[in-house]
Amino acid sequence: MAKSGNSGNVFDLGELRRLVEELGSGSREARAAVLDEVAADGGDCDCPGCGPDALSFPPVRLAPDGELAAAVLEVPLVRDARRLAAWTGTRQVTPEGLLPDPFLPCAELGLPGPSRLHLLWVVAVNTRMIRIMRGVASPGPLAPSASLPPAALLEFWDGVVMDVLDRADESLTGSAVVDDHLAEMLATMYAVHDGLSRATLVKGILQSHEVACQARPAEMRALAAALPGELEAALELLGYCGLVETSGAGLPRLTPLGMWAVRQDLLREGHDAPTASEVAVFAGLDAAELVEAITDRSAAPSAVAVWLASRAPEVAARELVKIAASGTAAQRATVGSILEELGPEAEAPLREALAEPAMWRYAASWLHIRDLPAPALTLADRTWLTVDTLAAMTCPGRAADVAREFDLLEPGEDPVRVIEEMARAGHPETLAVLDLLAARHGEPAVAKAARKAAMKTRSR
Repeated sequence: MAKSGNSGNVFDLGELRRLVEELGSGSREARAAVLDEVAADGGDCDCPGCGPDALSFPPVRLAPDGELAAAVLEVPLVRDARRLAAWTGTRQVTPEGLLPDPFLPCAELGLPGPSRLHLLWVVAVNTRMIRIMRGVASPGPLAPSASLPPAALLEFWDGVVMDVLDRADESLTGSAVVDDHLAEMLATMYAVHDGLSRATLVKGILQSHEVACQARPAEMRALAAALPGELEAALELLGYCGLVETSGAGLPRLTPLGMWAVRQDLLREGHDAPTASEVAVFAGLDAAELVEAITDRSAAPSAVAVWLASRAPEVAARELVKIAASGTAAQRATVGSILEELGPEAEAPLREALAEPAMWRYAASWLHIRDLPAPALTLADRTWLTVDTLAAMTCPGRAADVAREFDLLEPGEDPVRVIEEMARAGHPETLAVLDLLAARHGEPAVAKAARKAAMKTRSR
């Protein structure tokens, strides 16, 4: 989003990925429990799975554009920015493009102080309500009003929010810790539509600060005492900016305009943040169509939750297993990722899959993870799954990911030894995987081992 903290996240992004997948249908109590767990485990992470990679957020229902556009003009920040633009008229500004006496408009417009005025001035100038040329401020080309079409008002609102969030680099809320974690906090509030308690937000910030900054006990005690008040002030400011409101249950949550704006920011960063109407179409697909759409990336991961919600778990699992048992490695990988969304209620079709040569290892792994009785997987079986996973990456457009995926599959293992085991795995696509690793892996020793293993495989 517009600002990500440099000292850790309120909720680590790797954990947030898991969080947004678990929160969709849970009760408020269940959501609070998950958030508490995430806050307790938060902190910076250098592993390849964390960081700037894409997250998948639950589908949301946005208010109609016309309703949102009308609400833009009622946001206190927007109203005051319009008043400031009208008050400014035409007047000289400083070499930095600011008003020479910030206290004058505060007094005449009834604004809280220069810091709030600076935010209003930045918004008014950047959204073109005020134009500055040759040291003179004058009315700009944009005058937001109800006469503008909804699309224009929402474009204006998007610019307002980007300006607001960018101020986090310059003490937007008055709390350095809240500013550092503002983007992640808003993303988490987006994932939990009905709101988060203040205690949960405070706990997440405190835990993240302690882990990321290795804060000493004395510092943590001081921060724990100050942060509730700082967070309250930050939420008040975000309410003034039209992003946050209080739910009927007394929980801070995003406003309809806040939901719209945060979603725009998430989409800009490449995250999967669909609306309910965008994913509703996937509920009617059959299993083969869903697997194809996910495999060729024409459907976002959020389509899976919609598809699963429209069928009984046992029925969905049986349809998916049928495809994977006779399909390609890429289809098995897709089916495997979908099956991970199902719990023990899908046990029967997965147990039946133990009789399928191409699928039984996946089924055994699925059962083991859920503490259900299943055949033990040998080293050779795990190597077969490694080859199958890499074979799924050999489809057009994804070959460049194979080397990275290979490194992730066997952390801490000797890659040369893993390649030797792969050559003996008996997988029908072993040769294709070895050739690809030989051609694309950046480590010379690994590429050389893959070439030798491929030669031996061909000779056999």
